[in-house]
Amino acid sequence: MVRFSRFILPALGLALAALATTAHAQGRRVSRTMNDVTAGSGGLADLLASLFRFGSTEVELFLPGSGGAGQPPTVQVHGNHFIPSAVANNGSLLGFVTNFIGGAASNVPLTSAGGGTTFRFENGVPVATTVSPGPIFAERAQTLGRGRAAIGVNQTHTQYNAIRGVPLNDLRLVFTHENITNTSFPGCDSVFAGNCAKLGLPSYENDVIRVNLNLQLESRVTSFFFTYGLTDNIDFSVQLPFVETSLKGSSVANIDPFGGGFAAHFFAGTPTNPVLQASKSVEGDASGIGDVSARLKIGLGSGPKGSMALLLDGKFATGSASDLLGSGAFAGRGIVVLSGRFDAFSPHVNAGFLYRAGDVQNSAVLGTLGFDHLMAPWAMLAVDLITEFQVGGNKTQLPQNITYELPFTRQVDLTNIPNTRDDIVNGSFGLKLRTFENLNTVANVLIPLNRGGLRSNLLWTIGAEYNF
Repeated sequence: MVRFSRFILPALGLALAALATTAHAQGRRVSRTMNDVTAGSGGLADLLASLFRFGSTEVELFLPGSGGAGQPPTVQVHGNHFIPSAVANNGSLLGFVTNFIGGAASNVPLTSAGGGTTFRFENGVPVATTVSPGPIFAERAQTLGRGRAAIGVNQTHTQYNAIRGVPLNDLRLVFTHENITNTSFPGCDSVFAGNCAKLGLPSYENDVIRVNLNLQLESRVTSFFFTYGLTDNIDFSVQLPFVETSLKGSSVANIDPFGGGFAAHFFAGTPTNPVLQASKSVEGDASGIGDVSARLKIGLGSGPKGSMALLLDGKFATGSASDLLGSGAFAGRGIVVLSGRFDAFSPHVNAGFLYRAGDVQNSAVLGTLGFDHLMAPWAMLAVDLITEFQVGGNKTQLPQNITYELPFTRQVDLTNIPNTRDDIVNGSFGLKLRTFENLNTVANVLIPLNRGGLRSNLLWTIGAEYNF
């Protein structure tokens, strides 16, 4: 993995030590094992998909043994019975894993659009409108003031642990056989007395491929931002992220034959001496510019105890989606921001809408409630509850479980990933420390409070911001 960004903030002097506080194999009929290893030569999204390609094939779930050129034609036909183009549910399940992980991994949350003390001008003299340097992952209503600016850099590290509460090192997927019909097997109905269309006949339709996935996915985002006060009531901000993503994974696939005197489906070998287990391991990393964002904050009114503003935010698809560096689609936010001020205690509320273009991720309703509190002239505490509630049904769908009709009725669960909404609820806890005049260092942790989406047990951020 690229090491550059591990050393990008050595001058901050932050207490990194404080931030650091932080499959069951079933019995199967297996004769031999086929192992395969792939290095990260292509995009990370393709590397993830390659965990389902066994042998030298470029087709997911193709069986190189029973589909191999050295087999008789009556055996070769079985090699394509599980591929996504033959079984829609298998394609949906593969698409969920690759699209869901790729889309969610590119959505590291953005820090605040501006920090430091804010000002307004009275008779040409700057007058401070805040005593706190502002929240970290929330927004405050006060603008910087005409001609004022803030620059900064922060780094957010995420080691993903689970999809919808299921550990990434224990993802289980089941791929089922194509339902043979008269089209693919001429005369099938005449052979099976009109029952050919029922799933489970011929008997080898009951064969399944069980795949256990073990994934390690890590993201490190170093963001540079600049905010400038165009007027007393309007701030403009840009944020440029540099993203490093690493992926390491392995898959173990087992074919469960339903019965009969020989194996119809196998990874290698022969029908009488089949290899029914295959494994694959991959490793790769990528780095580059992520999705650049531009923001406009418009002050709508202010008083001695409170302020109101509108934040408009556009996040552009400048990062490579194929390398899990960007989302691959535009996203835009509109947020109403309310801020209060009670001496050193400054509560705030953010409410808005996040629009996501593209076919992978849902739009969402946003809500944040929290405060920042100046505990000493040099130290501020920021606490927030950050929520994101998806709009509509999941764009990335899991397939329904499969029901076999023959030789007896039974249902097969296709995955241990639940088919639930991907709402996000996080707790945010951070500190801003004034190390020099107008220079603040930042340390923050985000802790998931629910199980939706692709999540990390702990997401930490360190950074620095300078206000002038």
